[in-house]
This record gives sequence, C-alpha cells and structure tokens, in this order.
Amino acid sequence: MNYLNKQIASRLEAKKKELNKLRPLPKAGVKKLQERFRLEMTYNSNAIEGNSLTLKETFLVINEGITVKGKPLKDHLEAKNHYAALEYLYDLIDSDKQNTVSERLIRSLHQIIVQETEKDQAGKYRSANVYIAGAAHNPPDAYEVPKLMEQLLAWLKNNFKNIPTIELAALFHHKLVHIHPFFDGNGRTARLAMNLILMKAGYPLAIILKNDRKKYYNVLAKADKGDYAPLVNFIAQTVERSFDIYLKTLAPQNTKEKLVSLAVLAKGTPYSAKYLNLLTRQGKLEAQKDGRNWLSSKEALDKYIHNRERKK
Repeated sequence: MNYLNKQIASRLEAKKKELNKLRPLPKAGVKKLQERFRLEMTYNSNAIEGNSLTLKETFLVINEGITVKGKPLKDHLEAKNHYAALEYLYDLIDSDKQNTVSERLIRSLHQIIVQETEKDQAGKYRSANVYIAGAAHNPPDAYEVPKLMEQLLAWLKNNFKNIPTIELAALFHHKLVHIHPFFDGNGRTARLAMNLILMKAGYPLAIILKNDRKKYYNVLAKADKGDYAPLVNFIAQTVERSFDIYLKTLAPQNTKEKLVSLAVLAKGTPYSAKYLNLLTRQGKLEAQKDGRNWLSSKEALDKYIHNRERKK
C-alpha cells in the first residue's frame, strides 16, 4: 500500500526509538502527560463534532465539576463521557490482557461516549438510515451495518501484521466512520478505536485538533473516493505532534533546536512562508503545530535542503 510519506515514516521511527531509549519512563511525568492528553483529546474530539466548551471550560467541567453558565447540558455531559471513555482506553492499554479491537469493544466505547446523552442508543447499532449533512457519502442502509462491522473486524484481524500500524489505524478509522454504525458518536468512537491500535503498538495518543477540522473532513472525503494517502499522512502528523510533546517533556535536554514561526524561518532563505507551509503539510519539512500555526527550525530546513540536493 505504502500510503505513508517516507520522510514522515522515517521521522516517526526515529522518534519512537528515541522515546523507547528513555524507558522505563518516569511515572510522574507520564501521568502528567496522560492527563494533558486526555483533556486535550476530550476537548478537541468533542469540538470537532460541535461541542461549544472551550479547553478551559472542559477542564473545569471534568476536574472541578463546574457547570458553565450559558452552555448546554449536553456539552457538559459529552465532556464527562468522553473523558471516561479515554480512562477506559488507558486502562485497556495498561492491563496485561490481550485487548484486541472487537465489535464488543467498539460498542463499549460508544456506550461510554453517549451514556448520558443518548441513553437509549448507547452501544447499539442504528436501526434506521442516516444522512450526513454536507457530505457526498451516504452511509449504508441500517440492515447492512452488522454484516459490514463483522467484515471490518475480520479485515483488521487479517491485516494486523501485514499493514504498517499508522496506515492500519488510519484506514480502520475511515472504514468505521464510512459504515457510520451508530446514530451519533461515530467520529468520537472511531478516533478512540484508532488510538487503541496506535497505543498498543507503542505510539502515543494521537489528537486531531479542532483547528484542523476542515482538513480532517477533506482527507476523509478523499478517502471516500479511494485516495487514502492524504488521510494516512494527516494521521501520521498527529502522531508526530504527540511524539514531539513527549520528547520535549521527558527529554528536554535533547531538544536543542529553536522552534520559530514559518514566517521567521523563511527570512534569509529562497523560500516564502507560504511555500514552507506547503512543505510542512506535505510532511517534507519537520514541524510542530502550535494552535493554528506551524513551528519549525533551521535544523529541520537544512535537513530538507540536504535531502532534496541528495535526490538531484
């Protein structure tokens, strides 16, 4: 298949090895990171689906039990439910049991995600056809869902060792949302299930940012048409962002590169900030995302130039 950009794949492999060299990881540091990632993913995953809570409000709802004035009760419940689903996911990873992605597990994740907002439908496949507003793809008829889910899990089992983990996780994510097995909570369930595949293979929790919502939907739409590379590389970049956060936190002495905005980096080079942004989105220039902005370094740009010259 080889949908993953070779440069991104190489960087991910190097960062995974670097993180593995630090093992056993300090428990206190890992706990802090997990708390940060759980909060960030809860906020971003819900926000992608239209939840109105801010990151700070999500923190207050989860950690302080505060009700935010003017915000719907549903949004509060979604935050608590998603956070609980992530705790369940981490428990699965930490346990010694061989937890494979199964129909039962997917339905369990969905049940937790909507347990307070869609009680009657929690963990149950949809019983009627649905239409996704603004999307060209129409999910299959409801009667097809059980068989399609059975086929999806068989596909996953058959390809677990044949397809590289990043590609496998991204493709599984798409196939699950393509089936759209539930009335609500499909995206959140798919992102959690995808992360179980990644984390079981030693990757950190990958978070799709709210700021990347438009791009996320665009690469899913391309995958609907059989163009899977954009989605795979998009997911790979979310994994790389998580690796960068882990390494910066747990091995700060190894982080020597000074990160700057692409506009600053472009100064004194033959490249414009717009072109550097394109290289970043293509995975050719190593960079980290900070909010809506990409940050990179002189070292990363020198590495890109060196690799380009070598190919000539």
